[in-house]
Amino acid sequence: MQHHIRRPMTNDVLVVDTDHVRGCAFVAVLEFIKVEVTLITPEQLLAISLDELNRYLAIFSLESEEITQFFLHRNKQDKCQYPVVLMADRVDLAELDIAVHLPYLAGLCYHTDYYSMSRVFDKVRLHNRRERRMDNRECQQLIGESASIERINQMIDQVADTNASVLILGESGTGKEVIARNIHAQSSRSHKPFVPINCGAIPADLLESELFGHEKGAFTGAISARQGRFELAEGGVIFLDEIGDMPLPMQVKLLRVLHELCYEKVGSNKSIKSDVRVIVATHRRLEGLIEEGDFREDLFYRLNVFPIEVSPLRDRVEDIPLLVKEVLSRMEKENRGSVRLDKKAVVMLQHYGWPGNVRELANLLERLAILYPNAVIEAKDLPEKFQSNDYNETNLISDDETLVATVQPNISQLPSSGIDMKQYLTNIEISLIEQALVNTNHVVARAATMLNVRRTTLVEKMRKYEIV
Repeated sequence: MQHHIRRPMTNDVLVVDTDHVRGCAFVAVLEFIKVEVTLITPEQLLAISLDELNRYLAIFSLESEEITQFFLHRNKQDKCQYPVVLMADRVDLAELDIAVHLPYLAGLCYHTDYYSMSRVFDKVRLHNRRERRMDNRECQQLIGESASIERINQMIDQVADTNASVLILGESGTGKEVIARNIHAQSSRSHKPFVPINCGAIPADLLESELFGHEKGAFTGAISARQGRFELAEGGVIFLDEIGDMPLPMQVKLLRVLHELCYEKVGSNKSIKSDVRVIVATHRRLEGLIEEGDFREDLFYRLNVFPIEVSPLRDRVEDIPLLVKEVLSRMEKENRGSVRLDKKAVVMLQHYGWPGNVRELANLLERLAILYPNAVIEAKDLPEKFQSNDYNETNLISDDETLVATVQPNISQLPSSGIDMKQYLTNIEISLIEQALVNTNHVVARAATMLNVRRTTLVEKMRKYEIV
C-alpha cells in the first residue's frame, strides 16, 4: 500500500459532529484561538478523499462511534497520519481502540478551557513536525543522547514552524548542515527546496551571481541568463554556510533581501519578490569579526534571531558509541565497506580530542573499513594519533564504573541478608564526587581531573544525583 506523506500547509482543522448546534458552538471556540475550521457531518466525512484529509492540521471528532470506526478503517487501509483529537463529555481511553491505532493526541471534554486547548494544538503541531521529519528520507537525524543533542532537538522543534532566521554556531564538522536540514524537514516548507551554499567556497566576484542569478550579457562570460540560489529556493529554505566569510558588499545585499524580501539579478534593475527562509551557519565568532570591521553589526542582529550552538564532539563523548554505530550502518547500506570496533577501541576514541569533530570520526571509520575489511578493530589497531597517552586498562572502564574502580569496599564480609550492590556503588560514586568538589572548592573542571573523568561526564553525574 502506498504511504501518503502528510504535509499540512494550513492552519485548518476539521470538526466532525452529528449534532450541528453543538458543532457550531465548538467551532466558535476554535475560531477564537485563530484557526480556520470546517464543520462537517459523518456522512460528508465518508466522501472526503485521503489527500483532502491529509491537508488538515488536525481532525476533531465529537463523540461518534461511527466516526471512530471510520478513522480505524482508513488507518488500516491507507496508513493515515493526521492527528485525531477526540471530544466527549467523559473520555475513557481504555475503551477506545483509536488511542492505539491512530495518532491519537488528546481526549477533551466539550467545555474545555483555553489553556487546555492551546496545549492540544502545541501537541498537534509537534506531531506534524515529527511526521514531516520522518517522511523526509533525505534528512539525516541528529545522533546522540547527550544533554546538548537533546537541547538542540528541542530548539529545532520550537523554531521549525516559524519563519525566523536561524544562526547555527559550531566548529567545522559538528553537523551544522544536518541541523539546518532538520529544521527544513520539520517545517511547513518541507515540500519546497532546501538549497545549501558555502559562502567561503565561492570567489567574491562570483558570489552575487551565484546567490541572485544574472541576465544574459551582464558581464564577460554571461552568455545566457541564469537562476540564482534564492530563485531556486523560492518557497523553501536557503542555507548559507560559513556566513562569516561573506564579503562586506554582499552582506549589504543580503541584508536588503532579509529586510525588504526582494532582490535583483546581476545586470537587471527589476526587483524580484522573495519568499525564502534564511538559515546561516559559521564556525567563526561573529562578534569578533564585527570588532575587526569584517562583518556588519546590523546583519548580525538580523540573522541572530534564533541562535543554535553546537557542542564539539570532545564535549559530548558519550555520543561516540551511537555515532560509531550509525556511521558504520550507513557505510554498510551504501556498500562502502564494513568493520566493527570492540569496546576498548570505542572507549579509546572517547579519550581523543576530535579537532575535526563528527566528520573526522566518519573519515576514521571509513579508513578502518578499507584497511581492515569486515574485521573487529581492537584498541591497538587504531592509528597512533587516536591512541591516548593516558590509555590503560583503568581508562577502559565504562563511565558508570570509573569512579568505583578506585575504591575498596569498606565491608569485610557481606551480611547474610545481602546488599543492594547497585545502590552501594551509587553511594560510593556520590561520596567520591562530593569529596572531589570539596577538595577543589567546587571547581568542576579540577574535580573532574582529580576523578580522572571528563568535565562533561562529571556534570551529567552531578545532575543525575542532584549534587549542587
